[in-house]
Amino acid sequence: MKIVFMGTPDFAVASLNALVEAGFEIAGVVTAADKPAGRGQKLQESAVKKYAVEKGLKVLQPLKLKDPEFIAELKALNADLHVVVAFRMLPEIVWNMPAKGTINLHGSLLPQYRGAAPINHAIINGETESGVTTFFLTHEIDTGNVIFAEKVAITEDDSAGDLHDSLMQTGAGLLVKTVKAIEAGNNYTEQPQIFSAELKHAPKIFKEFCKVDWNNPVKTVYNLIRGLSPYPTAFSVLNDKTIKIFKAAYEETTPSVSPGTFVTDGKTFLKFAAQDGFISLLDVQYEGKKRMLVDEFLRGMRL
Repeated sequence: MKIVFMGTPDFAVASLNALVEAGFEIAGVVTAADKPAGRGQKLQESAVKKYAVEKGLKVLQPLKLKDPEFIAELKALNADLHVVVAFRMLPEIVWNMPAKGTINLHGSLLPQYRGAAPINHAIINGETESGVTTFFLTHEIDTGNVIFAEKVAITEDDSAGDLHDSLMQTGAGLLVKTVKAIEAGNNYTEQPQIFSAELKHAPKIFKEFCKVDWNNPVKTVYNLIRGLSPYPTAFSVLNDKTIKIFKAAYEETTPSVSPGTFVTDGKTFLKFAAQDGFISLLDVQYEGKKRMLVDEFLRGMRL
């Protein structure tokens, strides 16, 4: 069975590598175009492209997925199945092309947390479990019939980065299982997703969402911080400058100061009052400085 793989970041590399190691024929890899980045604005290749080039796989990098030249090149690969992991929304002419359809690996237990940021929102909402789901693509995003799903536990200390890594590895294994089942033809039963008003969603996260509101309960603030770490990162304002918060701890003790007020000994701890407790900053990045642990930050800062 010939496969065309579509993906861009590190999360997708684990799945592509699992398919390669399982012996599947990868007819081509579709990934994002090289983009200028950094101070020198040098062109940067996606993680998936770097892996594909290293393995000698054919790489396609269309700027537009409806471009006739790209469509013709994609058709010429004559794939039986398209596999999508952490890529962008596909037009019907692409996902409907292969005989066995197009499958997607999603970082949640569908139908919960449809959308662009399922890993972040699961942590932000204080979930104790998440998972990965494979499903067939249809017109509406993240709504196709489910093939397989697998749960992953979330601890109270897990950040979005921790959950990302767990789902990346679990998802790679589930994807291989899914492709083998599709190849066999009769080892799975498609399950339609059930829609309800109670479903939680995972929309794209914008900067204004990342600013900490210290008037919230301390547990809500704590979950926001770990749900946005390491990216795009929760932030607050200290001495009229932005401070990003990568890691924190919380204390459920009634503050004697108003929410948003900071308390510090100037050496070892820095904590902010929330509605019903304190958030102790542990790993931070102050505007114009490098990321550092809070004691190192305090040594160079007068508050």
